[in-house]
Amino acid sequence: MGDFLKYLNYWQVLKVATYYFFFMLLFWGSTSKFGKKEFNDDHTSLEVMKSLRGFSAIGVILHHISQESVFQEQKVLTPFVNAGAYFVAIFFFCSGYGLLKSLDTKENYMKGFIKNRIIKAITVPFYINVILYGLYYFAIGMKWPKERWILNFSGLTMMNAYAWFPIVLTILYVAFYLCFRFIKVRPVAFVLIFLVIIGMAVGFCYNGHFAWWHGQKNWWLDWNHPNKIWWREQKILWFNGEWWVNSAIAFLSGLLFAQYEKQIVSFFKKGYALKFHILLLLTYVAFRLSEYGQAKFGYWTEYSGKGPGIAEKIKTYCCQVPLFALIGFLVILFMLKYHVSNPVTRFFGKFSLDTYLMNLMALEVTRWMMQKNKFPFKIGSKYNLLVFAILCIVFTVILGVAEKYLTDGVKKLLFPKKKKKAEAAA
Repeated sequence: MGDFLKYLNYWQVLKVATYYFFFMLLFWGSTSKFGKKEFNDDHTSLEVMKSLRGFSAIGVILHHISQESVFQEQKVLTPFVNAGAYFVAIFFFCSGYGLLKSLDTKENYMKGFIKNRIIKAITVPFYINVILYGLYYFAIGMKWPKERWILNFSGLTMMNAYAWFPIVLTILYVAFYLCFRFIKVRPVAFVLIFLVIIGMAVGFCYNGHFAWWHGQKNWWLDWNHPNKIWWREQKILWFNGEWWVNSAIAFLSGLLFAQYEKQIVSFFKKGYALKFHILLLLTYVAFRLSEYGQAKFGYWTEYSGKGPGIAEKIKTYCCQVPLFALIGFLVILFMLKYHVSNPVTRFFGKFSLDTYLMNLMALEVTRWMMQKNKFPFKIGSKYNLLVFAILCIVFTVILGVAEKYLTDGVKKLLFPKKKKKAEAAA
């Protein structure tokens, strides 16, 4: 039995199990219309879009797991290592699409926009998450200086490194509100939102991955630098990382698709196979351009020893813009012919933001279990990474659901529903 366990390749088991589960979600609950003139008329329905978000949420979780050093050392889940931006792009696309569709279909949508779409939907969950992570880091004995605790709790620095997404989303939502509330010419509004997105990208390119601008030139190359300051580290300040900006252009794509959906869908329905494959080819060319930009210039230019490398970052970003501008269109137009909605994707769609935000804590808890020999079992001298991945997903779901219900409870306290006039009169 021992020889069999030694012979059995557990890394392959993990890869096969994960890929099987992930791709089965593409078939479970699928609706296909592959006839020449057959199309899914519900490809942008609330249920289908929620499932699309759920599928992306699962992809982000696997992406985060794949970035764990032990997984990269064993080359497990490698397809997910650089896939996070694609899944986040789907979130941005769906958000942009949903906002403009709601504006066009719901009466007085802008009237309560700040309260309902920004404060209740993003700000409250963000700060609940900050508090939860603060309690967690305090409980495990994190020794941070007082000013770091204060700035982290304020949200000006990052308590949860994964919580950058709601910050960027808030900026985009505010831009949407200002543009579509006060500007009546929509093409002008689209251009202004595009400029906001580009502005955020340029901000990152200058800001870099850490506070390179504070201290001596290339101070970060010396790992034993005597004057280390906590806020100069990676993932502490806002826009410290290309993930803050590289997929945000998909938000504009979602807005544009919502604005011109009838025209775009009508265009693709005529000669769908040819036009979709042209779009697929363009997306592939954009993918190759993105790969070229990252290889030729790169985002992590601080480590070239020549300073921050701002120009190289800008060039890399420009090479990535076409890909993330197209990816949402490609997915949504594919869904004209094929889409999926099942209990798993709908569940993760419902708790997508919460599982996303709590995933870092789940990873840290799972990593602690691995380091402290707390796993249920291990194979020889190596831990079973399949168990690691499963436990991390389970913890992510438990923590995400718990945070969701806690956040909903806080919202009810902060924003009690007004009684109907009839009930008040009685």
